[in-house]
Amino acid sequence: MVLSREDLKEQLRRREIAPVYLLFGVETHLRDLAARTIADMSFQPGDMRDFNETSFSLNTEGNLEKALAAAEQLPMMASRRVIKINDVRVSATGFRDTIREKHEPLLSEFLRRPSPHSVVIFISDELNGVRKMGKALREKTVAVEFTRLSDKQLAEWALREFAASGAVIDDASLRFFLSQIGPDVQRLTNEIKKLSVAALPERSIGTQLIQALVPNNRELTNFELTDHLVAGRGSDAVITLNKILNDGAEPIALLGLLSYNYRRLLMAKDMMERNTDRTEIAKALKLRYSDQEFFLRAARRCEAKKLCMAIERLAGVDLAIKTSAGGSGPAGARVQIELLVCELALM
Repeated sequence: MVLSREDLKEQLRRREIAPVYLLFGVETHLRDLAARTIADMSFQPGDMRDFNETSFSLNTEGNLEKALAAAEQLPMMASRRVIKINDVRVSATGFRDTIREKHEPLLSEFLRRPSPHSVVIFISDELNGVRKMGKALREKTVAVEFTRLSDKQLAEWALREFAASGAVIDDASLRFFLSQIGPDVQRLTNEIKKLSVAALPERSIGTQLIQALVPNNRELTNFELTDHLVAGRGSDAVITLNKILNDGAEPIALLGLLSYNYRRLLMAKDMMERNTDRTEIAKALKLRYSDQEFFLRAARRCEAKKLCMAIERLAGVDLAIKTSAGGSGPAGARVQIELLVCELALM
């Protein structure tokens, strides 16, 4: 069973520490924060932590064996040992795996009887749940998936961070701030620290300060609209579209971004059908690691024929808006793109 962040938080609140964790998912900042929190709670006041906390990277051959051997050692003047195993990868193709089937006997034996004197934390950069070793890790550990935060969760996180920094922000400024950042919790946290310092001594943060200090790196849709469309989630697509347009996005710019996303999906689909390695696909499409699973999952559910049809329709609507063939002005452009989104969701 895979737990959510909230499940893990509740377990830690009860100070229930498991012997083996697997932390994975696209939200790497919260994943790494959870690993630090588990490690912190594994030690008691007075424990000699420096002698009992060790990290191993699986990018180095033989480190899995060393890590599990270290977990079997008795702690030195502490209640437990903490062993962090970083760079865990079980990919769809196996090209860059750092845990392979050759490790199965060793890993299975350890997971069957984990050391009662240690807390082992596997930290995964890529975890395919279908592959044998990926399934084994999910099933035999306390596995926690760190999914991308929703807009509501991002807002709650930001408010807590602003309060912790001693700064104050009103609702309108918070919405504008989040529209600039997107779902990147690491960047969100860093920008909050920067704004909180810049707001001294008043500590009040408004839109002018945000405009001056926070660059807008958020794509118009964070790929959410395209994802809803290719998945056939028509109602979600319309809600997302209206949010984007109400936030001030230009219909022509939005059409351009949709076309760009659909073309990239078609490229990814073609490369997948030719069994191209995931790393090469990500490199060719310039995908950040945190975006890869989200994007490639959308590409897997697509049909190449439907992607081609969608690209043709997007080009047609783009021309119609530019020539006012389907109605002039912002209102006409909005109606056309709303109709287009409904059509694409039904493809």
